[in-house]
Amino acid sequence: MNEKSIAVIIVAAGKGERANPDTTADPKQYRPIGGVPVLSRTIGAFLSHPQVTSVLTVIHADHAERFAALGLSDARLLPPVTGGSDRQASVLAGLQALAPQRPDLVLIQDAARPFASPEVIDNVIAALEQHDGALPVAAVTDTIKRSLDGQRVATTEDRSQLFAAQTPQGFRFGQVFSAHMRASTIRRQFTDDAEIAEWAGLRVAMVGGHRDNIKITHPEDFARAERLLAGDVTMETRIGTGFDVHSFEPGDHVWLGGVRIPYKFKLNGHSDSDVALHALTDALYGAIGAGDIGVHFPPSDMQWKGAASPLFLKHAGDLVAQAGGRIVNLDVTIVCEGPKIAPHVPAMRGIIAQTLGIAPARIAVKATTSEKLGFTGREEGIVAMASASIEVPRVD
Repeated sequence: MNEKSIAVIIVAAGKGERANPDTTADPKQYRPIGGVPVLSRTIGAFLSHPQVTSVLTVIHADHAERFAALGLSDARLLPPVTGGSDRQASVLAGLQALAPQRPDLVLIQDAARPFASPEVIDNVIAALEQHDGALPVAAVTDTIKRSLDGQRVATTEDRSQLFAAQTPQGFRFGQVFSAHMRASTIRRQFTDDAEIAEWAGLRVAMVGGHRDNIKITHPEDFARAERLLAGDVTMETRIGTGFDVHSFEPGDHVWLGGVRIPYKFKLNGHSDSDVALHALTDALYGAIGAGDIGVHFPPSDMQWKGAASPLFLKHAGDLVAQAGGRIVNLDVTIVCEGPKIAPHVPAMRGIIAQTLGIAPARIAVKATTSEKLGFTGREEGIVAMASASIEVPRVD
């Protein structure tokens, strides 16, 4: 098979209107995913395959400048040709352009499928050793209902016999060219090239596709494509808790939730003794199994003497981000007889949100008393309890 010439036709002549509600936006094949245009990714998938000898792109008549702006350069990349009024006509235009070089095999690929893997391409090429055509498929997992009027169920299909077709679809060049020429003379629209081959009596094999070999059709497909590029890892939820307590000493203010609050005492401690932020910090450390504040900022180290506690909180948030995670929500409860906490809650939420780069709506700050009981009831100090919910990549 390595000695055979293999050409690829990338069908990119559509306007992608279903994926672009904004008619002034670029057609979907020229829009970026992960900072790279969809069409560039699709072409690149085939130029990087060692068995492909040439790639021809079929574009819309109005898209010549857009295609040139992609800046693609490769000896195997042929000048683009203009497509027809529909996909079937565009494929035929590509086949006609390839006819002078008459490759042994041709792979026909949708421009809006940028994730054709080397394995899927290999599967199609290998099947052409014994078959006239081949297409990658994915088994249908949903239950499929048939309806005659679109309102009532007529029957349930046997999904064990149903498969979703993908691209690239591969064929022996002369056979599929002849089939397309014949199909162009009749009044019938075929849904894909494999259907034309089937209609022409060619033997078409199904090979393994891949669930990530998606076609970008609707606006939400761009979000899915971005997730695929990011790894689309399965996330899991983690919960961490934190607890901190500091005693009072003579002073005129306390730091709570990053806010300086005038009061008749101050809190005793190595840093600014912000029990609320300390509890939140430990909750985040706990959620990723990263110890506590004392591990990262030991009180024996004098550089942290009097340090502002948002520094600690930011460090914990950075560790969550480095683990590929995100903060879902934070909840802290402050237990004290004084000072009054409620007037300062909005400012606390704002400081925590700014420190961690999350929305204030993900943060809850509450306060209560201990009904004059215990050391907090005797106004000897303040307690804070916190919980943190995060999402991180699942570890099996």
